[in-house]
Formats: sequence, structure tokens, C-alpha cells
Amino acid sequence: MRAQQPNGIHHVAIMSANMKEQLTFFTQVMGFPLVGLFEMHGVPGGRHAFLKMDEDSFFSVVELAGIAEIPSTLGITHAGTGAGKCAAGTMQHLAFRVADEDGLIAMRDRIRSHGVPAIGPIGHGFCKSIYFAGPEGLTLEVSHAVSEVDPARWVDPKMLAECGISADEAQAMLAPPPCTADSPVPNPAIDPAKPQLAYPPETLKAILAAPDAAITMQGSYDEPPVPA
Repeated sequence: MRAQQPNGIHHVAIMSANMKEQLTFFTQVMGFPLVGLFEMHGVPGGRHAFLKMDEDSFFSVVELAGIAEIPSTLGITHAGTGAGKCAAGTMQHLAFRVADEDGLIAMRDRIRSHGVPAIGPIGHGFCKSIYFAGPEGLTLEVSHAVSEVDPARWVDPKMLAECGISADEAQAMLAPPPCTADSPVPNPAIDPAKPQLAYPPETLKAILAAPDAAITMQGSYDEPPVPA
């Protein structure tokens, strides 16, 4: 059977008004090597960067014209701390992973050595973390696993009740049922009650009506920007 869940994070992308500032921070302070910087595919004038975290995971930065004119407001666009508020659907904070506590302390020392305050380690039972800020209001964390996250100990029945999650719904969340539909599954009709990409309505309708092979052929950019 084909895998029916992702096996990790390929990349996390953040929006920026200053690509150089972000790349300087994440290469020098965080130690991620830059492996890609090119015009964003399908977005003329956009810039897209990739920094390597491990063999299969990347940190990505996107810069588009006009971003600097969009106001950044604490409590709306940015949380400011790991306990702060921001608008629903936005990134509250971003946590990177290291292998052990020695790695966590090494990252804390590296971050502080660049003049950036870092708080911790703070224990959370199954992990320990340090907390710090990044450019343009990012709230960042580095964590290492202390133990497996046992749902029998960490899924609080009181919290399930507060969230309005029934026993049957909780069971489905703890053991998600497999997809049994025959492949390929066609795109469904547009349903306003379901999440939708924010294309103009007619554009979205045309994209969803197109065969998958046509989307792949028209939208793919397979060659690097620098010739071999």
C-alpha cells in the first residue's frame, strides 16, 4: 500500500521583505547552508531561497514586491512570543529540531554568540526547548526530544471536551482511517465550506477542471537557473 501520510517536513516557507537579512540570520546564526536562490517559479520578480536543515528538510524564504508596505502588527500578524496571540491560520511560532541536549545547548550558545538573546532550556515533558526571535518579528524555538509522546498520557480528556471533540472523533484522530478511494481521485467540485486556494474564482475553477497531467506539464520548472 502506498504511504498515506507525509514522512516529515520538506520545507517551511516564511514571507520576507528583506531576503538578505533573512539569509544572513539563518546561515550565520542558525547554521543552515544556502542551497538555492532563484526567481520563484511562476512568479516573475519573486525570490525563493532554500536552506538545508538535513538530507530531506529545508527552510525556505519567499520575497515578493510590496511586502514591506504590508503592516506587521503584534497580536495580529505576529505573536511576538511563544505565548502570544496572532490571527487564526498564521504561524504562531516555528520550532527547529536538534538530536539531544548537547545540541540544544550548542545552538543556544551559537545564537547568543551572534548577539541574539535565547531563553532556556525549558522542559515540556517530552521535549526541551530554547526560545528566541528572528528577523521581521519571527518567534523561533529549537527543541530536542526527551521521550516518545504517549497519547495515553498527553491527550487530556478534559481538553478534548473543551474542544467539543467526541469520543468517536477522538478515536478517529488517534487512529486516522486509511483512504479507500480508487486512484486517481478527481478534484471535487468547489465547496465554499472546504478550504480553497485563494485564486480568483474563475481561475480556480479552470485549474481544478484541468487534467492533472496538464497542470504538471504547464506548471513544472525542472531545470536549475544555473546551466550545468
